[in-house]
Amino acid sequence: PPLDPPGKPGEQRSRPPFAQHSVPPLTEAEARRALLRFVASRCCYGSRAAGELAIRRLRQLGTYRYRLETFSESRLSEWVFEPFTKPGAARPPGDAPLDPWDVEVRAPRLFQDQTRRWRVPRSALVRDCHRCRGHGRSKCGACHGAGRMRCVTCRGSRRKLKQQKRCQLCSGTGRKRCNTCSGRGSKTCATCQGEKKLQHFKQLVITWKNNVFEFVSEHHLNFPGELLSKVSGENIFKDENVVVYPIIDFPEPEISLASQRAIAEHSAAFATSSRILRQRQTIELIPITEVHYQYSGKPYLYYIYGLENKVYALDYPERCCCGCTI
Repeated sequence: PPLDPPGKPGEQRSRPPFAQHSVPPLTEAEARRALLRFVASRCCYGSRAAGELAIRRLRQLGTYRYRLETFSESRLSEWVFEPFTKPGAARPPGDAPLDPWDVEVRAPRLFQDQTRRWRVPRSALVRDCHRCRGHGRSKCGACHGAGRMRCVTCRGSRRKLKQQKRCQLCSGTGRKRCNTCSGRGSKTCATCQGEKKLQHFKQLVITWKNNVFEFVSEHHLNFPGELLSKVSGENIFKDENVVVYPIIDFPEPEISLASQRAIAEHSAAFATSSRILRQRQTIELIPITEVHYQYSGKPYLYYIYGLENKVYALDYPERCCCGCTI
C-alpha cells in the first residue's frame, strides 16, 4: 500500500532502521551446476573441466543496487488537419482551453511509458485546402499537367530505334497518355483527398515516461559492473509516493549519496517542463559468489552473480576458437 503523503518540503519522514542483510550462501553443488549451464551455452567451451575441477573456496559477496523511478507527464499542443468530409457537421469553435494542462486526461498505469494524442474539444476550424486551393485536384507531377508524356519505346522519335518502322506503342506520335493521371493532367489532391476543404484542430500530445536513475555500489572485484544491470537481486527496501525523500541512514554510504543525488537530479529535470506523478525508489542486494577452484594443478576462479545464478568466467581453462561468436 502507498505510504502516507509527504509533509512539508524538506521534511524527512521517519523510517524504521535498516536491518542487516546477508547474501544467501551457495553450495558447491549449486556452484558447479551454474558453471555447467554457463559452459553449455557457449559453443567453444568444453564441459570436461567444469565436471572435473576441484572447488577450493566459495567466497560470499554482495553489492547494492539503488534505483529511482520518476513517472512524469509532459504535454505539447500542436495544430493538425484532416480532410473535411462532413459539411453538415461544421460548427464554429468554442472557447477551447488555451493551457494544455486544462484538458483532463486520465493517466495510464504507473511507471509505464506511453504516448497519447488527444483532440482538444471545440478547437476545429474549416478552411480551403492550402495545397489545391480548394479545387480538390492538383497538377500531376509526372507529366506536369500535360496529360501526355514522351514515349519510352521510341524516346519521342515516333519510330523504333535502329528501325524505320513507326512506333506502335505511341502510334507514331512520339507521346503517350500519362499513366499517373490517366491523361487528365491532374490527380486527386493528396492533402484533402479531393474534399477541397481541411479541418484544422488543436491536438494535445501527452507523453508519460518512466525516468530511471540506477546506481550500483562499488564491489572492488575483477568483474564487469555492467553485467549486474542484467540480473535481479533481493529487494530489501521500497519507498513509493508522490514524492520520495532521500535516504540518509543506509549502512552503505554510497547508496545514501546516490539517493540524494538522484532525487535532486530528477527534481531539477522535471520540475518545470513536466509534472511528476509518482516516484519509487528501491534497494536490491545482488548476490555475488567468488568461486576459487583448481584444474590440472592450476588455480582459477569464476563468479556467480544475481538471483539467476549467472556466471562470469574470464579464464575458463577449456576453451577453443572455432570461429563462433561468444
